[in-house]
Amino acid sequence: MAYTLLIVEDPHQRDTRTPAEGRAAYDSMVQFAEQLKARGLLLATQSLTSHAAATRVRVRDGQSQVLDGPFTEAKEMVGGFFLLDCKTQAQAIAIAAECPAAQWCTVEVREVGPCFV
Repeated sequence: MAYTLLIVEDPHQRDTRTPAEGRAAYDSMVQFAEQLKARGLLLATQSLTSHAAATRVRVRDGQSQVLDGPFTEAKEMVGGFFLLDCKTQAQAIAIAAECPAAQWCTVEVREVGPCFV
């Protein structure tokens, strides 16, 4: 089964790091991804830039609305994801606990599946 680990972070926590600290955090995540790949569990992974450069699009009553970041009302942002091939949810949860980002963010575990269930 496929599970996604969403890296959910405070939108301002990146600003608290020095460039060296940010690079060290990023490097730890790259190493984590390499370990998952070596174990045959990693399907895909990506880091995401800050919400400051994001754009939100929604359509209501046939009208498109575009909102450029940063989003002042945002209390969290998705900083990246890992798409895993796990046998069980328990395995995905155990992997989330191994994720370096769990030390400074929240790692949300979600099973991949249809959105209507």
